[in-house]
Amino acid sequence: MESNKEINLDDSVFEAYGSVLIRKYDCETLRIEPWGKKSLRIRSTKQAEFIYNDWALLPQENCEIKIKIENNEAYIENGKIRARIDKEGKITFYNAKDDVLLEEYVRNRKNVNRFCSALEIEAREFKPILGGDYTLTMRFESNPKEKLFGMGQYQQPNLDLKNCVLELAHRNSQASVPFVLSSLGYGMLWNNPAIGKVTFGKNITEWVANSTKQLDYFITAGDTPAEIEEAYAKATGTVPMMPDYAMGFWQCKLRYQTQEELLRVAREYKKRNLPISVIVVDFFHWPKQGEWKFDLDYWPDPDAMIKELKEMGIELMVSIWPTVDKTSENYDKMLKKGYLVRVDRGIRTTMDFLGDTVFYDPTNPEARDFVWKTAKKNYYDKGIKIFWLDEAEPEYSIYDFENYRYHLGPNVQIGNIYPAMYAKTFFDGMKKEGKGNIINLLRCAWAGSQRYGALVWSGDIDSSFESLRNQFAAGLNMGIAGIPWWTTDIGGFHGGNPDDPDFRECIIRWFEYGAFCPVFRLHGDREPHSKPLGTSGGGLCASGAANEVWSYGDEAYEIFKKYMFIRERMKPYITKIMKQAHDKGTPVIRPLFYDFSEDEICWDITDEYMFGPNVLVAPVLHKGDRSRKIYLPKGANWKDVNSGKIFSGGQVIDYSAPLEIIPLFLRDEAEVSII
Repeated sequence: MESNKEINLDDSVFEAYGSVLIRKYDCETLRIEPWGKKSLRIRSTKQAEFIYNDWALLPQENCEIKIKIENNEAYIENGKIRARIDKEGKITFYNAKDDVLLEEYVRNRKNVNRFCSALEIEAREFKPILGGDYTLTMRFESNPKEKLFGMGQYQQPNLDLKNCVLELAHRNSQASVPFVLSSLGYGMLWNNPAIGKVTFGKNITEWVANSTKQLDYFITAGDTPAEIEEAYAKATGTVPMMPDYAMGFWQCKLRYQTQEELLRVAREYKKRNLPISVIVVDFFHWPKQGEWKFDLDYWPDPDAMIKELKEMGIELMVSIWPTVDKTSENYDKMLKKGYLVRVDRGIRTTMDFLGDTVFYDPTNPEARDFVWKTAKKNYYDKGIKIFWLDEAEPEYSIYDFENYRYHLGPNVQIGNIYPAMYAKTFFDGMKKEGKGNIINLLRCAWAGSQRYGALVWSGDIDSSFESLRNQFAAGLNMGIAGIPWWTTDIGGFHGGNPDDPDFRECIIRWFEYGAFCPVFRLHGDREPHSKPLGTSGGGLCASGAANEVWSYGDEAYEIFKKYMFIRERMKPYITKIMKQAHDKGTPVIRPLFYDFSEDEICWDITDEYMFGPNVLVAPVLHKGDRSRKIYLPKGANWKDVNSGKIFSGGQVIDYSAPLEIIPLFLRDEAEVSII
């Protein structure tokens, strides 16, 4: 550190305390400090003091840094990143080569740099909410040539998010995970769980929190995407090691209505000698929402069912909803104890689906403990070790974010933390019971969810090729955003008739792609529906049509079998890439540029990806296609898995892909058992 241990110059707005650089000007306090090697954390507030909540970030080890204060300007350097704060308070970030990575957007007469202007626009704008806190806008200069990736899961086909506008809020099938990786060599986490918006415009980048107390973000620099990703993972955590069974095939549908129906399907898989790892009891297997137990009218002997499945080598996953019916046995107790989400106006109803319900509040540690103990008694103690934590956004019947209030504060300020705290509920409970390698399925995530064993799926999506292309982009961006465990409903969720030839083509292509996703899971609400079995409890809810691998005709069945056994053969390789995700935060599936960042063409490829470091996957994403063009990255030779032919990198090839074929290539003839 170049400055004294403590600097407090009478004529300076800057102070340095240990490794922390502070600027105080008028009512704003700006705080910049190292947060891991090659990374900085920036906070700013106009309140009397900071709120010391780390949100997605984990404590970090001390770093050797440099701070310099001179002429009412200051610099702070940590490894490969350096921040300069000029005398007007503008921040510019540089890499080790002194290239500008990111620069605040300022337009005023005071700034003597090239942006001297009469516009009077500040970079860090705290707009007071009358009688409350602030609407925060953080502005950065935009480089039109920059490419941006990550940010979580949005239902749109753009892999490169430059020129996109994204809501910083969760909805069914939308997960806001606000970490962005730039082709310029930096990654940035918006460490604020408030509802808001980000605009990656051609002329400006703007982050907005609709209501907040302070600015908080993390920025890191690196020479490769992997270096940036690993620094971010170290700051926010990595997934546990995925258990072996989770790497196989998962069978699910909307919804098995009885214990006997589910067992009949499981037995049929074993009779056909098909590999199956997990089978699922979906929603409304319970008497009432918020009771978190089996309805014995339809699931009369859960212990015997679980025992038989375990003897077949199949794990049972059960659906958990965060909804609590007002007529359920737990509602009054949870209401009195303050375990439920509140509303600021109107009747306390957060979701109206087969019952008037209120979500439990996982930001309250006592509520987390109550829900876990109830689920433990009724599920975990019976041998169920994997949970489907559905409705994780949570899915409000009306997304009036400003109307809901949690234990930690108003939804509009902290609401995006909900899915992470929902995952934490079960992760902490299972860990306390001695369970290792914890994995639970959720429909949403925020930054840091991965460290709670969150496997995210892409929600209740449409059953179409258009939707498949959206999931393709979503899965890759989720991995970059730090969520390496990700999956989709193979075939989509809404619609799809197993007898429809067009849908059969769609689900075949989706199944082929799904075999090379982090988790290989078949689910969907197929047509036509069957009727409910009763008028109360688990009988209230209807079910979809059959959704097993033998439900789509002989041609589809043979193709499905082929890829189920490919997945089994790949388990040793999948184990290795899951270990990388656990150790370093490496995305399981990632865009080509992640492994080939020096090949400029790879930054523009949006319909291929790497499954681990050695398998290039080029799925067929359009109806009727039986061939496609494929770019093979420079710096490697590529072996066509289907033909055995070797291709040199740096070229585009035409590839024949009949319905039963997904194009696959091995990097430098890597030893991966596929065919």
